[in-house]
Amino acid sequence: MNIISTILDKHRLLSLPEPLHPLVSVVRVADVRAADDPIWERFSLNFYCIALKRNLKSKMQYGGQAYDHDRGVLTFIAPKQILSFDGPLVYESGEDAGYALFFHQDFLYGFPLASRIKNFGFFSYVASEALHLSEKEEHCITGILLNIEEEYRELDEHSQEVIIAQIELLLTYSNRFYERQFATRKTVNHAAIIKLDQIMDGYYEKKLALRSGIPTVEYIAACLHLSPHYFSDLLRSITGEGAQYHIQEKLVDRAKEYLSVTDLTVSEIAYQLGFKHPQSLNKLFRRKTGSSPLEFRRALSVQHRRPGSVPDSQGTETRPAG
Repeated sequence: MNIISTILDKHRLLSLPEPLHPLVSVVRVADVRAADDPIWERFSLNFYCIALKRNLKSKMQYGGQAYDHDRGVLTFIAPKQILSFDGPLVYESGEDAGYALFFHQDFLYGFPLASRIKNFGFFSYVASEALHLSEKEEHCITGILLNIEEEYRELDEHSQEVIIAQIELLLTYSNRFYERQFATRKTVNHAAIIKLDQIMDGYYEKKLALRSGIPTVEYIAACLHLSPHYFSDLLRSITGEGAQYHIQEKLVDRAKEYLSVTDLTVSEIAYQLGFKHPQSLNKLFRRKTGSSPLEFRRALSVQHRRPGSVPDSQGTETRPAG
């Protein structure tokens, strides 16, 4: 795999003039004249890229998914992500082709954004989860990109601080615009919650937990053809809670079912659910319900108790001897 280490290298590969600043650059997509080069088949950047693109004629892939760019689409690429283009890199000519912002992590050092940037989950979204901008939103993003470009053209002692403030503003607006996108796709998004239940049911019906353990956010998201971060943010936009919360809720519901209608011990239930240790089920169950699994079973009617079961030192059950 090819690694594009510097913004200068990226400029050269795109047949652009050398950047005015080694660690930050705004380029006009219409100026790109990239040749058909094997590097585009599989590569990664050693810096961040935020791109507002329109009418891109090649199909970009990252995170294992492809996406055909249309008007007003904003994508976010973090360092070390594996990227590729299906076919030669060809852009529509014209001033409305869009912009790309490149900035290196080193440019952020000494500022809070250096650590805070990891909190912007959309850098982990796949291409098909790009942000589709309204005309007003697109105008806002374009203005910020042009402000950054203007600032590094005439540097002074305040320029770095101003540019970083503009980058953070762009990221904050992007959070807002993604929330709008989630809200305007409620029908599709609510379907993801229903599918979450179906995927969890299928996971246990196929007894995958015995081999692979508890279903993960990554597994559920892959079944939905979503990235883990996008899936979790999508659920949070609807319910206020992320994907891990919902998976844990389903685990506790299934544990309650086992406790109610089977004679399995708590240790056996933990094994069926994919927990490595019964104590982990006990801890999760108590946190979610306020009682241990054994206490929950004891609270059921006498007819549902297993005669002769006794709690062990961990609060689980053991089968009676003999």
